[in-house]
Amino acid sequence: MTEPCIFRLQTPFILESGAILPEIELAYCTYGKLNTEKNNVIWVIHALTANAEVADWWSGLFGSGKMLDPDKYFIICANNLGSCYGSTGALSLNPQTQEPYFHNFPAITTRDMARALEVLRKYLALPSIRYLVGGSLGGQIALEWAIEQNEIFENLLILATNAFHSPWGIAFNETQRMAIQADASWQYAHPQAGMMGLKAARAIALLSYRNIEIYNLKQQENDIEKTDNYKASSYQQYQGEKLIRRFNAFSYWTLTKAMDSHHVGRKRGSAENALKQIKANVKIVGISSDLLFPFSEQMFLAKHIPQAQLYEINSLYGHDGFLLEFEQIQQIFEK
Repeated sequence: MTEPCIFRLQTPFILESGAILPEIELAYCTYGKLNTEKNNVIWVIHALTANAEVADWWSGLFGSGKMLDPDKYFIICANNLGSCYGSTGALSLNPQTQEPYFHNFPAITTRDMARALEVLRKYLALPSIRYLVGGSLGGQIALEWAIEQNEIFENLLILATNAFHSPWGIAFNETQRMAIQADASWQYAHPQAGMMGLKAARAIALLSYRNIEIYNLKQQENDIEKTDNYKASSYQQYQGEKLIRRFNAFSYWTLTKAMDSHHVGRKRGSAENALKQIKANVKIVGISSDLLFPFSEQMFLAKHIPQAQLYEINSLYGHDGFLLEFEQIQQIFEK
């Protein structure tokens, strides 16, 4: 891996809403070497709270002989616009005020995030992408990018994602943002604002990422006399604490709002019309136990993308299966 790099666009970046970011930065990592034909690129787009270091968070798919093989491919992953791992977000300095944006950071969409990646692709002078890979929010961004730049991508692998975010998904995200709002510190322009709310938000989110079967399997009590201090309670606390050690409430707010905004059909007539514009060969992967992005949403994608194949992963882990079921994902990639 190269050291994480920072791409700086020092000209205004116009958002879908018409708002303008005076400049943007995107942190990105690359692995392996670009061949002379520049046709061995795998571009990975990460999900909600991940970062550009795909070798860390998708380690089961990274390495010699695996899907993300740096001996064979030039692999790139950029931190999404609005996130907090080196890319422009709410804690970045507004160059016009020399103060962090905080609550004044403009709303961004998955289309904005895809367009930011396109600016980076042009900067890197990559004429084509052999494989574009993304799951969840990353899959949403990948779809937007593949629609807008449909001559660039040869193959797509998208996992546990959708053409537009459902009322169910939006409701989960709004409930998490309500938890952040309920934190009295959220009103302040401070990097640590809303962090206890974020802890609760993450615990709420986990219920949508997993399901009753996996909780019953992993968090079941053996002591029938117990009346407090349950494993499930400790697990929720642990997951909330784990996130607030590495993330912030402002980026979480921005990115969940972006996810809510996701609709490939906006200004394109319909989602069906938009999906028909994808020219790449597409492998669509759903997860049998996914409550947040149910398999019916991947069925919709497969029905309307011209060159699409649909696969279902069997997993106890719900939506998080796209981060954990390495062997099944590898098998689908190799087909």
